Amino acid sequence: MQNGTRLVLVGGGGHALVVWDAAVRAGWSVSGFLDDGEHARLTEPPAGLTRLGTLEGPAGDAWIICVGDLGVRRSWLDRRGSAGAARVVHPSAVVGSGALIGVGAFLGAGAVVQAAARVGPHAIVNTGAIVEHECEVGENAHLAPGSVLGGRVVIGADALVGMGARILPGVRVGRGCVVGAGAVVVRH
Repeated sequence: MQNGTRLVLVGGGGHALVVWDAAVRAGWSVSGFLDDGEHARLTEPPAGLTRLGTLEGPAGDAWIICVGDLGVRRSWLDRRGSAGAARVVHPSAVVGSGALIGVGAFLGAGAVVQAAARVGPHAIVNTGAIVEHECEVGENAHLAPGSVLGGRVVIGADALVGMGARILPGVRVGRGCVVGAGAVVVRH
């Protein structure tokens, strides 16, 4: 429990398991998860992690979106806003000097956010992803496991950078863009 607040996971799929593990390791007390069943994969959730209701249900004291689908995430954010959103940072993640991590953001195991980088609200920097110096990751953007952003890269809101993709220094990826797994992006 951080600051006496219990955390609710919004979503019940595989990403929720990853966020749950990170949250528990970071000292959060997790109340349970919300899911509408459409994306739920937690048919046998870990001990102590229970379904609290649908995505329309109450979010609790603090919450974090744990749905990988950016459209579902955006819809939930548009309805609910950011009030009560919590950031979850896995203890093995590295956050450099002067880096800013937005409300509701998630940094997975082994994620690296270097000096002077900015990770926007509700963004995902997943397992082993690297955000180099002075990068900007937009609101609700998702950096999949193993993706790498060179220095001064800008990722727009609601964009997805696939597993193992590489974005070369100084490149901009626009709002809502999808970069495929393993891609190397050399220009805007």
